[in-house]
Order: sequence, then structure tokens, then C-alpha cells
Amino acid sequence: FRSYLEQTQRTSEIDRQDASREKTGVFLERYATNPVNGERLPIWVADYVLADYGTGAIMAVPAHDQRDLDFALTFDLPIRVVLDPTHEGDELGSLAERDPAETRVALSGDGVMVNSGALDGLGKAEAIARIIDGLEAKGTGRRATTYRLRDWLISRQRFWGTPIPIMYGPGGEEIPVPQDQLPVLLPATEGLDLTPKGSSPLGAVASWVNQTHNGVPVTRDADTMDTFVDSSWYFLRFMSAHDDTQAFDVEKVKQWAPVDQYVGGVEHAILHLLYARFITKVLHDLGYLDFEEPFSSLLNQGMVILDGAKMSKSKGNLVYFSEELDAYGVDAVRLTMAFAGPPEDDIDWRDVSPVGSQKFLARAWRLSGDVTSAPGTSPVAGDVELRRLLHRFLADIPGLIEAFKFNVAVARTMEMVNHTRKAIDTGPGGADPAVREAAEAIALALSMFAPHTAEDMWERLGHEPSVALQIWPEADQSLLVEDSVTAIIQVNGKVRDRVDVAPTISAEELEKLALSTDAIQRALAGKTVVNVVVRAPKVVAINVAD
Repeated sequence: FRSYLEQTQRTSEIDRQDASREKTGVFLERYATNPVNGERLPIWVADYVLADYGTGAIMAVPAHDQRDLDFALTFDLPIRVVLDPTHEGDELGSLAERDPAETRVALSGDGVMVNSGALDGLGKAEAIARIIDGLEAKGTGRRATTYRLRDWLISRQRFWGTPIPIMYGPGGEEIPVPQDQLPVLLPATEGLDLTPKGSSPLGAVASWVNQTHNGVPVTRDADTMDTFVDSSWYFLRFMSAHDDTQAFDVEKVKQWAPVDQYVGGVEHAILHLLYARFITKVLHDLGYLDFEEPFSSLLNQGMVILDGAKMSKSKGNLVYFSEELDAYGVDAVRLTMAFAGPPEDDIDWRDVSPVGSQKFLARAWRLSGDVTSAPGTSPVAGDVELRRLLHRFLADIPGLIEAFKFNVAVARTMEMVNHTRKAIDTGPGGADPAVREAAEAIALALSMFAPHTAEDMWERLGHEPSVALQIWPEADQSLLVEDSVTAIIQVNGKVRDRVDVAPTISAEELEKLALSTDAIQRALAGKTVVNVVVRAPKVVAINVAD
């Protein structure tokens, strides 16, 4: 045991957390009692378990944690399945077919308890709550929150990080690097051996580490800070980016900050965002900022995955971005990502179609070539129906963008392209000024998702660049007034008829009309109307009894 302990102490914490390392451990020839069911459990020491997580001792669950499973397989320890993640209608196969002892893959996630006595059939969360309630009632345990966040940004050292501006004197005293020597620059890499040595690659560069301060030998701090830390105050710097006399202009920050909207992925939410909040709070306490939170609103965007799993070089499940760009073009790739779903959801690249986006952009681009009316032509005398559709589009798109419903905005743009194409093919063609108005609006909308296509469309429509500098057109309110709407008539929740009515129809008029249609009369034959709920002008819900 002592030799294993010494070996572990010589291994860095970062290396110990490497999931690909072969699992090692020592059996202490001691046993613990499971407080829930009284079973006798062997106690092992293993270097992949970290002392600063929780109490430093864990209850291993080999069937449901991959690290524990790898350890159990290495030392031939029992592997008991206590959670069945199978759900009705899935195609994962039976629990026996997915036995971790055979597949060597842990069954993770939520599910239903099995092989757990009185807990069988309970959901995972309910079972955990019941176990803790029982332990607290007996006085043998209590609830606790354990944070798993690791300090990767300092503990995982990189040569290319930002050096910490501290030097150490002969007695280990900390000496800030003088102001006139800031920023501390990394040494030139040419001729350097950057193979990791010890905790920091910089530590081996003696000519950089060993310095003199006021005639006394000192050593630089060889640690660096990751870019997540370095960029955690960038939004403050943006407000006075060209001011070399200070980090940021306090008055300008008071005028512009905090930031209205922060958009980032999961990694940003737990790394960059965490440090940005920490630095902001420190600056607030020092009196530089008059706010404690750097961002007013947060949107966590999803990841691009493949076949349901996070992309990984080690797993070989990669889609190379450069290859997608070469094959389909940047506009098609951007549009594909925007159209794939809400930005907060993960996107499985296997389920999307850059080819479809490419074809749609070609259809939109062709519209700009079909327009023959001159720029600036008044659209008032154009196709009224196309203009009604267009101005509803103009009214709706800003709200969709503000609400981050980019996929819906793209879908509406696709519909507008179809409406415009239909107007060209069945009406006066490209000479119709309403077609020009629609094509210009489509180019404006696409400038947010496919800027290269939009710029080309804008130029083909006879305008000077850039479309990105144009102001979004105001919708003509008179064209938003509907002449009629379609009211749905339901009987016991099922749609039985539809009628076109005036938007201003009263509830009483709509109810009378709904009850009089032939389809509804047939549906009500032999039945008693219990009640009628009217939501004029769009819905009439009739509830009946036999």
C-alpha cells in the first residue's frame, strides 16, 4: 500500500483524471457496511478517486459509471445492474443484451431501479431521495451538495497561456513584476524543447525563469492562465480598446455595461462565464464597477454532435468543418446550423442537410436575376396577395430574431421564396414591382444567415453594397389586416369543419354559424350539446354527450 501511495503522489492530478489511463488500485483487506442494505463491501484504494471530491471516499457503481466499470473489470470485481435505462418504445435491446460486464460500456443516465429490493420500479431521482430520507431518519447520513468543477484553467498548464506577473525572491517572497515590465511575454519558441516537464512547460526554460530584480536573483512564476481566464474581462476592454493608459475606462463602462446578452455553449457556462463573473465581482468590490453581474441575460447554445454523441478525435466520430465548407460553402453551412432547431438544442449533424440549404440558397439567388423592374419602383400597384404575405413576413421576422427563433425565421424566409417564385411563374413575372419588393426583403433576411448570397442578390437587384447596412423595412399595417380568417370547429376535441369568417365576427355570431354547418349538424345528430366554448374568430369547441 505504501509503495502505491508514493507512486500516486508522484502522479499529477491531471494525469490521474485521464479516463484513458489503465486503472490501478490496492485492496486494503478491510470491509465497510453498506448503510442502506447492510451488505459487506471491500475497500480499495484507487488513484482515479480524488481526495478533494466530497469526502474522498466513494461508493463505486461499476454498472453505471464508466470509470468504476473499468476498475471493476480490471480487478474482476462484481458488477451489479441496479438501474434500467430502457424506456418503452426504444430500440436499445433488452437489459441482458446490454450487460456492462459483457459490453464493457456503463449504463448511464436516468431510468428505473432494478435489483434493488423495495426500490424496484422507482425512477432514479425518486429512489435517491428515498434512500437519503431513510438515512437521515436513522441518523446514519444526511444530504449534501458536492461540486465537481475542476480548476482546469490553472492546473492544466500550457506554454501558450498568459504568464502570471509574479516573481519569487530567495526566501520565496512574492514580488510583483514592475509596471514598466508588463506585459510579461513568453519566450521565443525557436530552439526550445517544449516537451512537458513537471507541472509547467515554461519551468524548463531557465533563461526565461531566472531573472534579476534590484540586483537580487529571482525566479518568474512559470504557471500560465488559460485563455478562458485571459478573456474573462474582454467585454470591459472593448469599451475603450484604444486607450493604452488603463485597462478600461470606468465612465464608459458605467455608460454601456453590463452586457445585455451573453451567448455561449456548455463549456462557456462553466468556465468562461464563471471566471467573468468572478472577475466582475472582484472589480466591483474594488470600486471599479457599479454592477456585480457582467451579463444581464444568458443563452446556452447546444453542441453539434454526431450520431447522438459528442464529437471526439479519440472516438473517431468527427465531421471536419473545413470539408463541409469546401463541399457546400460557408453560407449553406451557416444556414444549416440556424435551421436545424432552437439554438439551445444540440444539433446532430447526421440529421441535417447542407445539400438542402445549398439548393434553397440557389433558388433564392435566382429570384434576384428574375426581377426586371427598376430599383426604387413603387410596389403599391403590385400583386396584392404577395404583398400581404410579404408584409406579414416583415412584421414577424424582427420578433423571431429577438426571441432567438432563428430556425423559424429561416423557415419563414423559405416560405417567402416559394411565394415569390409562385408569383413570378403564375403572374406578370419579374416585372411585377411586388416581386422586386419581396426579393429585396429576402436578401435582407438572408444577410443574417447567408451574407455572401445576400450580398450577391443585393447587387444583382441593382443596389450598391452592402445589404448588411440596410435598415429593415417597416411593415405596412394596412396590409396586415386580414379580410378573413379560418375558424376551426371541434366536436369533443376533434376537428369536424372549418369556415372562413370576418376577423371582427362576434362570439355569438361565430357560435350560431358553427352550429349550422352541414358537417357539424351531422356530427351532432343524436347527441346532446353539453357546452360550447368560442374563441372568436378562430376556434369553436363543442362538447357533446351521447
